[in-house]
Amino acid sequence: MEATGSPSTNGASKTLPSTKSTAATRWIRSQAVNARRHFDALRPFRNDEFGTGPESPSEAHIKSANELITVLRTRLERRTRRVNAVTAAALRQPTTPRLQLLVRAKESAHGATHATERVWDFYLELFGQRQSVFGTWLLSCDRIAQHCYQAAYTGLGQARSIPTPPPFCYMRTGFSPATFRRGIPLRRLGLKLNPFPLIQIPYHRLVNPWTLGAILHEVSHNLQNDLGLARLIPQRIGQTLLRAGCGRAVAAVWSRWNRETFADLSALLLGGPAVVASLMDIIGRSPETVKTFNPRGPHPTPYLRAFLSIELLRRLGFAEHADQYRRLWMRMYPNPRSGTIPAAILDSFPTVCRLVVDAICFQPYEPLGNKTYAEVIPFGMKEQQMIREAAGRLASGTDPGIIPERYLIGAARMAMDRKLASPEAITQAFYHELTRR
Repeated sequence: MEATGSPSTNGASKTLPSTKSTAATRWIRSQAVNARRHFDALRPFRNDEFGTGPESPSEAHIKSANELITVLRTRLERRTRRVNAVTAAALRQPTTPRLQLLVRAKESAHGATHATERVWDFYLELFGQRQSVFGTWLLSCDRIAQHCYQAAYTGLGQARSIPTPPPFCYMRTGFSPATFRRGIPLRRLGLKLNPFPLIQIPYHRLVNPWTLGAILHEVSHNLQNDLGLARLIPQRIGQTLLRAGCGRAVAAVWSRWNRETFADLSALLLGGPAVVASLMDIIGRSPETVKTFNPRGPHPTPYLRAFLSIELLRRLGFAEHADQYRRLWMRMYPNPRSGTIPAAILDSFPTVCRLVVDAICFQPYEPLGNKTYAEVIPFGMKEQQMIREAAGRLASGTDPGIIPERYLIGAARMAMDRKLASPEAITQAFYHELTRR
């Protein structure tokens, strides 16, 4: 932009007329007004700002967000006061040095405003979804996620401090399910630490609630951290495979895959056999994709990934389910060696699959009170019978009773698979039951 006026030839400051140049005076004064209004607008959220119904963010969630916003506003307030001070000085004597102090202060305040607004906007969008027509759907997901935590913490062999706030679910379109764990830096928060678990649910999953095994998977990522298993699980997998003579290269690959493997197996324990079908919804793709090995990826190669859950099904006593899923998977992908999975991974897999499932689910861990994970979150025929009965009740529009929230995913899946009611009726009954609790 072309500047008005000409700089002095000797580089000295040039004084702008403060009385005649009203445009300059107005502009200078507006900088302090803008900065103060920016600061005032980025205020902490009120508890009732996003509604007062059960789908609204809890006081604990809003409090955690406000604590982060308050930290950022402290820095912003200092810079806003600086803009006020240099604006006053520039109005009294609008010399070049004072005007340059003003624009530097303004730029500094703008940077702090942007950082604060980024965080404020993130929570505005996150919490604002609860005022939309999808609020009750997200409340339903919250209740499933919270019950997963309740099941894990009540099943421990020793008391642990209860984490708070609980997971918070939100919707994204065109995205895969994802989670952002408690206490990790988030780019959208300016690399500030995330105060509570966030679970991202794609819209297409919410529309089809029998595919919401994804919630159980994403919650499990958070449980691995909050239960103190984040380092122990990969260590145990590596040690187990090395003792079995699988080799360092194979042990390193499966140790790297520990988080996604744990989440898959934990989701099955939380939700039962229907979660395997939900997993296959995700990983059942073209043979080229399913059999492509990614040497740096966090997920097990999809072809191998299904067999881990099938092995856990067998260990839990669901041999018939395991056999059916195994036959279907092998019918779709009969020749794993046609892909890029290394021979060492394929050759060792029959042994590795059994050992990895055992290491994660059937060996005791000190943070679990020296219980196994399968003991902390037990699932057997009794639980499956509850899901079967709830499927019939959901389909008929009958109150499914006291069934745990997380089992309703499997009930919806069973009702849909067996055509007990229309998909629309199942969806309506699923969300109605979870919302009314």
